[in-house]
Amino acid sequence: MNTKTTAQHFFLQVGALVSLYAGVGALLNLLFRVINVAFPQVGARGLYSYFYSGGSISLPIATLLVAFPLFLVLSAIIQKSFVTDPNLREGGLRKVLLYFTLFVAGAAIAGDLITLIYFFLDGRDITVAFSLKVLSILVVTGGIFGYYLSDLRGRLTSQSRNIWRVFAILLILVSIILGFVVIGSPRTQRMLRYDGEKITDLQGIQGQILSYWQNKGILPKTLDEMKDSLSYYTVPVDSQTQVQYSYKVLNQNSFELCADFNKASPSDLAAYPSSYSYGYGRNGENWQHEAGRQCFERTIDSQLYPVRLK
Repeated sequence: MNTKTTAQHFFLQVGALVSLYAGVGALLNLLFRVINVAFPQVGARGLYSYFYSGGSISLPIATLLVAFPLFLVLSAIIQKSFVTDPNLREGGLRKVLLYFTLFVAGAAIAGDLITLIYFFLDGRDITVAFSLKVLSILVVTGGIFGYYLSDLRGRLTSQSRNIWRVFAILLILVSIILGFVVIGSPRTQRMLRYDGEKITDLQGIQGQILSYWQNKGILPKTLDEMKDSLSYYTVPVDSQTQVQYSYKVLNQNSFELCADFNKASPSDLAAYPSSYSYGYGRNGENWQHEAGRQCFERTIDSQLYPVRLK
């Protein structure tokens, strides 16, 4: 066996291992996000629970669509190399990588079971979401452990390898479909991202109006009055329509801001893309909205926001 063959086999083995780990991480990430949305945590921090549950499935799905096919291709090339040179199957590199993979998968299974037993003994609620996450880890890592243990013992045939491949493909396809069904299609995610940008813009405008009030003691008649060449502040416009947001003075210290939204805001933001954030208002309730045109009325409390100059 020459040096060229050894180097080629080394990078094939490492590449297959890296793509496997990337795919497994993405698959579990996707499953956890779907579970978090389908079974939201009771007593979660309302809208801010999004930051702890995760929302967008774009990255894990993109990773899966690249890493898993790459793993299959590299694995097929490796199996062909074993036919050309049977000695590679018994090589030290292959066994080290197989044992390492078994160790990682076994550690993940053990940690998963320890967590389950600990929650039970500690008297904690075993929720549906928690149970599904435990099951997801057991199925994914258990499948990897079983596959590579059989491979290490030489029990895998061409037929059994195909069965494992079909099982893995079906698991990934079902997970992706569930992700789109529970969280939404790419188009839905895009619409939600637009809505998130609108909320962020309205929050910024509201903050600028409060600053204007505290500095001058009156509300601006129009949004254009807040433009400031010294601070380089520019009133944002709706990124989807390129139209300025609606602003109206209601009375001496009250105003409203309006925007057109694509979707109604969910209860916990778990379906929103990672760029969607809320602020200005306890648990974000002041920025809840339905689909279509939504106006937010605001009344400035002079004690909370006293006028600095009179």
